Order: sequence, then structure tokens, then C-alpha cells
Amino acid sequence: MSPSLLLLLLLGLWVTSATARCTITTFAKTYKKCVTLPTQGASLAWTYHPLNATLDLAFSGSFISPSGWIAWGLNPDSPAMTGAHALVAFSDPTSGGLLLLPFVLDPSVKLQRAPLLSRPFGLHLLSSSAVLRGVPSARAGAEVQIFATLKLAPNRTRLHHVWNRGLYVQGYSPTIHPTTPSDLASRATIDIASTASEVTPPVPDALPSAHAALNAASWGFLLPAGVAVARYLRQRTSMGPSWFYAHAATQIVGFLLGTVGFAMGIIMGSRSPGVEYGLHRGLGVAAFVAGGLQSAALLFRPKTTNRYRKYWKSYHHFVGYGCAVLGVVNVFQGMEVMGLGRSYWKLAYCLALSSLVGVCVALEVNSWVVFCRKAEEEKGAVPREGGGVESHHQVVKGKA
Repeated sequence: MSPSLLLLLLLGLWVTSATARCTITTFAKTYKKCVTLPTQGASLAWTYHPLNATLDLAFSGSFISPSGWIAWGLNPDSPAMTGAHALVAFSDPTSGGLLLLPFVLDPSVKLQRAPLLSRPFGLHLLSSSAVLRGVPSARAGAEVQIFATLKLAPNRTRLHHVWNRGLYVQGYSPTIHPTTPSDLASRATIDIASTASEVTPPVPDALPSAHAALNAASWGFLLPAGVAVARYLRQRTSMGPSWFYAHAATQIVGFLLGTVGFAMGIIMGSRSPGVEYGLHRGLGVAAFVAGGLQSAALLFRPKTTNRYRKYWKSYHHFVGYGCAVLGVVNVFQGMEVMGLGRSYWKLAYCLALSSLVGVCVALEVNSWVVFCRKAEEEKGAVPREGGGVESHHQVVKGKA
């Protein structure tokens, strides 16, 4: 390796380490302590005054788009977004200058049923401000510093910090931030007296992708396909019991894959305390319970001659159709949670599901056509004198 190349490599390593290290100095003042936060290249500097329990801090982060936002906040109860009191910086849509507004992130924020409206900070905030560093206006990569002075409870130095950034602001309402594992892990508990921190490690990128793929393939496609196999292939007498083996194999494979995907969801939830998607989780649990009941029902299937067989069939059909519907609905809900609402992944799934629905519609129409033809044939048949039946045409011809 040439000396010049080695010098460039060492310089690059020095620059990387220097930019990744936090600083106690800002343009406004110098703080006593600082820490580099684990995600988004953010950092935090502060000075704690134990005599009057006040905290001066500066949060540093960067925009990811000119129309985006960046936020820092505290959660009085846990290291989670829900329940946090946040200061959000973004460009004023009227003047174009940098604006800092307080928000309270209650559980309704995740539902996104209404725009997020500014509300008082809630905690004892004495002062706050925000500035851009080195640029006149917000742009992708522009660094922002949020300053705040707070009055804390005596001897309460262990604080739950949350921070994040988003792509868009609608009016004065920040929209949802990206939902990558690193974005969802943007929180830490820091003791401002000792700088000791507790950071939840981000969920590996492969785990959400595998969770989504397995659940879409199993709950969202294989189990509905197994229902279709039982409904339409059992009517073909030429297949014999083959339709049952195809139905059982499809359902077993789908439920096993779905169980693995469900377990991945539980692991992701355990690694993301405070991050809850109530609807998605509720639908997933309901689908898994329904699938388990279907599997257990096979152990108690009565014989065809048993008088309780018809009740078992009704139960089996009802729970099976319900499980298929819950699975499909939850796949779409999961895509919204992962921010895949307008992605090619959702398009591919919609194409696969619509193909299955199209086949089912065609088979349903064919079944009704066959049923109507058989009904007409049976209606036009009359009993013979020696037993059996003969068509109405044969009866008229005999009389002639």
C-alpha cells in the first residue's frame, strides 16, 4: 500500500470517528456532558444543575428532506413514543423559517385518524428554541439543534429520551416517520448525572422482512387457497379423496409457516418495548387462535355416520372462513405498519390474491351452472312403472 493511500485511509477513519463523536460545544454555549445517540446520527449534550434541579440540553440531528421534520422529546413513564412530550422542528409553511412546536404523542397518534396538532409540552419546560447549522433553510442532511431548559423533579436524573425524523409536514402537522428498525429504536434511557445509558438494540432488518413474507405467504395466501381447494375440488367425484389430502397439506404447510411468522412478530415486539400496533397484534392473535382451533378440531372429527358430524362441519367451515378473512385483512394491516402501503411488495401480493379470487369466482360460477343443470334434469324426470326414472320426452313419445 502506497504512503499516500495509507494517509488518505487514516484521514478518512479520523474524520469518521470525529463526526460520530458527540460534542459539548454549540454555537450558543458549552455543556458539561454529551452522548452519541444510537440511531440517525443524533447526539445529546447537557448540563445538569442539581441545586435547583434544572437541565439545559441541546439535541443535534439532521433533516432527511427539505419538507421534513425532526423531533426530540421526553417520556415521563417509559422509553417509548406513546406518551412522550416532544419538541418538533420544521420549516414554517408561511415564512419558510425554522419553527419549533410542542406536541404530546398520545396513543391516538399511531392510528393516524386525524392530523397531529400542537399541544403544550406538558412537562415543566422553561425555554426552548431551534436553529439550523450552516445553512439558511431546511434541506436533506441539514443539521438542526434543539435547545431546551427544563425543571426536573428533585433527584430524578434518569430520563427516557425519544427522537425521530420524518419526510413531510402537512400544514403544521408532522406525518408519520419511517418505520425501519433503526427508526423504531430511536429511544434511550440516560442518567444525566452519570451519563449511564440503556439502549434497546434495533431489530435486525431481516426479521421484519421475513415476518412479512412468511405471513403474507401463509395467512394471506396458502390458508385461503386451502379453503378454496376444499370448497371446489371436493365436488369432483373423479378425484376421490385426493381433494382432502390436497386441502390438508395446504392448510398444514400454511399454518406451520404462519406459526413461524407469528413467533417472529412476538420476538419483534419483545425487542421493541413501547412500540405497539394494537390492531395488527389483535388481528394476528385472533387469526393464530382460529388456526389453532382448526388444527385441534381435526383430532375430534366425528365419523360420517355420527349424528354430531353436521355440527362439526358447520364449526369447521365457520372458523376456517373466519381465519382466512382475518389473515388477509391482517396482511394489509401489516403492510401499512411497515410503510409498504404503496410499495411493489403490496402490488405483488394484490396480484397473487386477485388471481386466487379470480379462480374462485370462475369455479363458483361453474359450480352454480352445474347445480342448475342437475336441478333441471331432476325436475324433468318422471318415475317409471317398474322403478327408476325416465325423461318427459320419453313419456310423450311412448303415448304417441
